[in-house]
Amino acid sequence: MINKLQLPLQTMNLVLGFMVWVIISALLPFIQEDIAIPADRVAILTAIPVVLGSVLRIPLGYYANVVGARMVFITSFILLLFPVYFISIATSFTHLVVGGLFLGIGGAVFSVGVTSLPKYHLKEKLGLVNGIYGMGNLGTAITTFAAPVIATQIGWSATVQLYLILLLVFVALNAVFGDRKETKVKTPIMEQVKGVYKNDKLWYFSLFYFITFGSFVAFTVYLPNFLVSHFELPKVDAGLRTAGFILIATFLRPVGGWLADKFKPLFLLMGVFIGMTLAAVVLAFSPSLALYTVGCLTIAVCAGLGNGIIFKLVPFYFNKQAGIVNGIVSMMGGLGGFFPPLMLSFIHSVTGQYSIGFMALSQVALASFVLVVWMYYQDKLTVASQVFNSTGQGILVTDAKKRIHAVNPAFTRLTGYEEEEVLGRNPNLLKSGRQSSAFYQIMWTEIMEKGSWQGEIWNRRKNGEEYLELLTINAVKDETGDIVHYVGTFSDITDHPPRKHA
Repeated sequence: MINKLQLPLQTMNLVLGFMVWVIISALLPFIQEDIAIPADRVAILTAIPVVLGSVLRIPLGYYANVVGARMVFITSFILLLFPVYFISIATSFTHLVVGGLFLGIGGAVFSVGVTSLPKYHLKEKLGLVNGIYGMGNLGTAITTFAAPVIATQIGWSATVQLYLILLLVFVALNAVFGDRKETKVKTPIMEQVKGVYKNDKLWYFSLFYFITFGSFVAFTVYLPNFLVSHFELPKVDAGLRTAGFILIATFLRPVGGWLADKFKPLFLLMGVFIGMTLAAVVLAFSPSLALYTVGCLTIAVCAGLGNGIIFKLVPFYFNKQAGIVNGIVSMMGGLGGFFPPLMLSFIHSVTGQYSIGFMALSQVALASFVLVVWMYYQDKLTVASQVFNSTGQGILVTDAKKRIHAVNPAFTRLTGYEEEEVLGRNPNLLKSGRQSSAFYQIMWTEIMEKGSWQGEIWNRRKNGEEYLELLTINAVKDETGDIVHYVGTFSDITDHPPRKHA
């Protein structure tokens, strides 16, 4: 029973964490009525919670494996009580910055669930599971929509204090329904880091999540104030539009995970980055509110799908180091939400427009598309290499002039020759002398006419021992029909009676 509760409980934990994470950005128009905030520091204030919310994802993902998700969630919510209360009584910009920094704990809890939940579900369903958990992003929509409405009735300070009650409720829920017997992994954190930091895929996924989740966070924290200042929309209207953006991105996250369970996730990711590229180009031309809405909604769709797809890929490639990798990748996504608002604010202060910033997003998204394409073909090469190296049959590949180009480990095991001893040489170094010249002439005639040959042949190992092998030779041609390689595969059948003698 407790196991079945973990997905809904941890998803609701994430909802609350994200609700707390964006308190300042959602209520900023109200806070500015009481606290003077310089225009050039608004972006810094809205981005501040993202800093700790990103950096803390690594240790929280790690400790979710060490002490279990239950204890990490309880501790995080208790710690959040202090900055939430401090913000509710803030009277200066500095107070908001300090309190906002520690609100980051709310965003950091994301890495707890993506580390814990795979322990309860089959690998084939992790895309959907992580996608459902990722719907905890909905917390940002709830705060963005509800907080301004409540603040118009009771004021922003009292609205912030309502979150103290929610935090205490969820401390109790996790204490009662959290899994006390969750499987623990106690590998030292530095050992885990050393085991993954040289893996290219870690940094590719970090970049991809930097773009997809970073776009989600950046638009979430920046849209409310941007829509009010740039398009002069009412504060509640701006909050509703931002909530719509969040809802679309959030509900499409499990869709992205589900699609990644059913189809090739890298293909899906290519579509995501093409869509983001085109949408960012639209936004770069400072369009009307209608076109701006289309561009933002396209970003929401791509960000939501992309977030779900990426967290299908992480446990697929990093099953044993999921905690630390989830922490690193999700940290980079959080940082992806920190830099764009600052960059957009700086560009606007210098140029008076946001076009350059959105064009930069389009170029980074396009570069990500190219990297995904490269990863897809790298994976295909890796699979081919694994098959080549792990098969039990000996394999040798020659060029068109019959010079050995590559051999596999089984070749060495069967013949005794190491790869460096045979590269560039003719396969006739294996000849036993039992077959006549006529035998080889017939063999090569058949290869040239039919493209392949199979038969039994006596060859000689490096130590001089003769053995009977079943040999298949295939000619590999390019698109013009010219032979570029010959591939020979063979197995030792000395212990089996031959069907024919040469």
